[in-house]
Amino acid sequence: MTSPAFERCCQEIVRQTDLLRAQVAGADTTTPVPTCPGWDLARLLRHVGGDHRWAEEVVRTRAKAPVPDDSVNDPAAYAHLDGEALGAWLGEGARALAAALRGAGPDTAVWTPSDEESIEQSAMFWARRMTYETVVHRADAALATGAGFTLDEDLAVGAVLEWLEFATLPEAYAEGPDAPGLLGPGRALRFEAPGVGEWLVDLRGDRPVWRTGSGAASASARGPVTDLLLFLYRRPAPAVETRGDLALLDLWRTRTGFWLEV
Repeated sequence: MTSPAFERCCQEIVRQTDLLRAQVAGADTTTPVPTCPGWDLARLLRHVGGDHRWAEEVVRTRAKAPVPDDSVNDPAAYAHLDGEALGAWLGEGARALAAALRGAGPDTAVWTPSDEESIEQSAMFWARRMTYETVVHRADAALATGAGFTLDEDLAVGAVLEWLEFATLPEAYAEGPDAPGLLGPGRALRFEAPGVGEWLVDLRGDRPVWRTGSGAASASARGPVTDLLLFLYRRPAPAVETRGDLALLDLWRTRTGFWLEV
């Protein structure tokens, strides 16, 4: 799968964190974050810093089994940090993660939250995942504070591809009373970033597959690649145009976001 190179990810974890810190410098950390219901800026920053520290422990210790992530979403974790101290702590965590990744190298085998064979069980997984995790939460902070949000095109493409990779894992397609089916005859979703790329998610078979390119689709989403990324993450993306079976498209975005909770 195409993605930014390992060293680029290591650099971007620090760079995106520094951009996030700059966006919130001087902001009221009790400001609500609309895209993360129930969170304020302080909790958002503590979540990002907790994620970095969790990933750093996994990589540094060459973990072969799950590492507890209790502090990542615990509102009380790191609650003593705020203001400048919180910003500095965030930067320290990003640098420590980048150092641990470089010390391991991209191919070092470590535990990841997915046991699917298609997902690399290596430090490269964490380099990529933490890059895009930081990017999307930087967008959340920008929306909360009214700051502008821009992203290098190749990073946005890499994050879209990561979403498509996870969004075609079988966990999202198990049917039940509260889980209407996504697979069916004639069903496909097309995503287009003009001048950048097109991707098709085929839902017609026994399991979903995605590929680069166009094709007939039940529903489509089209817009600048950064906006398309935000659309997939169910963030405001007014520049994205949608057509076709929007109920299917919305259900697919909701159901395939399961992996963000692991």
